[in-house]
Amino acid sequence: MTSELTDGELTVLGLLVEQPRHGYELERVIEERGVRAWTALGFSSIYYVLDKLAKRGLIEATGAPSSGKSRTTFRATRPGRALCAAATRDGLAALTPIHARVLVSMANSPGLPDADVVAGLTRRREALRKQLADVRAARSRQAPLPTAASAIFDYGEAMLAADLGWTETTVDTLTKETAVDKYDIKKAHRALYSPSSKEFTVVEVPEFRYIAVDGRGDPNTATAYANAVEALYGVAYALKFASKKTLGRDFVVGPLEGLWRADDPSVFLTRRKEAWEWTMMISQPDWITEDMVEAAIDTVARKKENAALGDVRPRTLAEGTCVQILHIGSYDDETPTLDRLHHHYLPGNGLTFNGDHHEIYLSDARRTAPARLKTVLRQPVKPLER
Repeated sequence: MTSELTDGELTVLGLLVEQPRHGYELERVIEERGVRAWTALGFSSIYYVLDKLAKRGLIEATGAPSSGKSRTTFRATRPGRALCAAATRDGLAALTPIHARVLVSMANSPGLPDADVVAGLTRRREALRKQLADVRAARSRQAPLPTAASAIFDYGEAMLAADLGWTETTVDTLTKETAVDKYDIKKAHRALYSPSSKEFTVVEVPEFRYIAVDGRGDPNTATAYANAVEALYGVAYALKFASKKTLGRDFVVGPLEGLWRADDPSVFLTRRKEAWEWTMMISQPDWITEDMVEAAIDTVARKKENAALGDVRPRTLAEGTCVQILHIGSYDDETPTLDRLHHHYLPGNGLTFNGDHHEIYLSDARRTAPARLKTVLRQPVKPLER
């Protein structure tokens, strides 16, 4: 069967059908003709291939080596010539298999940050440019070429050029999407997500849409809290991938946000966390529908069990006038800032509470030192009644 020959074996066998050669001469011809541009055949593997072909009776030594194994000259046997001819006939009619690893990687790419996808394809683009230049240089060194050799270079250049063209187009498309089309709530509403860390500021917060989970208890120890956060991120990324795939609209998954409440607001200052009630949320673009949220929940539920998935729901929040500040440091160090807000800033400016205490977690607590955590502390307010 002709399929019993690998590409490397068929290449070496064909060169020996052409004329008897020893290992060093095979290496020289492979290098000069640019054969490595279209078949993986390293110098060390030439002797391995020669041994395999000889053991199968497809080639034979023409005589004793003059100076070791590397100078043994081999020629194709009659069965070797027949198999080479049959394999060549089959190969001329065979279609090029599309099994490129890049296709598998593109299928998996929605799970990576877009910057990583662009960086990987950019490296691929530069490697293809170099490979194409090398092939053209090898062709130039051997000109003029016989028809068969010229056709080989034509094919190699055409494949590389097509691959390069696809890679360049894909990089350009992803770069434009990343720079222009991707919705990022932190950039679209910069004033709301990057307040001063020194002074309280008054902002008008429009209506936003979220996915949310309600709960109660210490966020550091409550299993319900950990499940809620995991469920929200799972659904948020499922929505991102579904939006990009079905609508052609991409967005940056927003930061985790939390609404905090208690019957006695003083528990936030005393840090009695077991008495806290919370709603954890992740913002969503306005084109995300309730049906899409339900579908995303089902998608995540099929992959992993999480008791909180059944509690994930769409939520709309319109806070209106708010006072906010950026807190830098541990969550447990928020008390002085909240005390200043509650007992000094609000009464000093004729304001009072008008909704849940709102926190926006701009840092990843798993990768950020507590002293460097950035959290927006936001409080909806209204004028004090006189």
